Amino acid sequence: MKIVLASNNQGKLVELQAMLAPLQVELVRQADLNIPEAEEPYRTFVENALTKARHASRLSGLPALADDAGLCVDAFGGQPGVDTAYYATRFGYEKGDDNNVTALLEQMQGITNRRAAMVSTLVAVRSADDPEPLIAVGRVVGEIATERRGSNGFGFDPIMFIPEFGKTFAELPIEVKNANSHRGRATQQMLMLMRERWMGD
Repeated sequence: MKIVLASNNQGKLVELQAMLAPLQVELVRQADLNIPEAEEPYRTFVENALTKARHASRLSGLPALADDAGLCVDAFGGQPGVDTAYYATRFGYEKGDDNNVTALLEQMQGITNRRAAMVSTLVAVRSADDPEPLIAVGRVVGEIATERRGSNGFGFDPIMFIPEFGKTFAELPIEVKNANSHRGRATQQMLMLMRERWMGD
């Protein structure tokens, strides 16, 4: 089965393709089908992911999978949340992973409550008008490290410290990170949902 991924993020494509391999699905990036990015006007991950999935499915005629993910910092009332990708731009930086990390480390100076969650919401639709979208949520709670550690992963991985491993996501081997990350957890749920609802296994 061919599924359009409602994202142009190469990192997400590689991660999700590897995790969905057991289903023998082929993920195609929407950019490779000349589908523009959808608007993301909502304040929750699930609404944005559903909007992206319906948009990609409508324009491709294929089933679609969308991911909306972000970092929710306790000390900031759950922010940056859905604005995670643009976090750095609030503080005069260009948009980008490295600048996001720099901005967050600056904003967290002197803050003792460093608890944060990485949240990934995956939504899959069989068609643009699918009345029963598949929704899977993965969440990992950790702490914001005081400096970058590790070189694997992307996004906030270098400063997302996971107490159960005693390491940041960026210090973990990719396969360990994928199995335990917010996206990994959401994808495991999505695998089960797709098998049950779409494949009839």
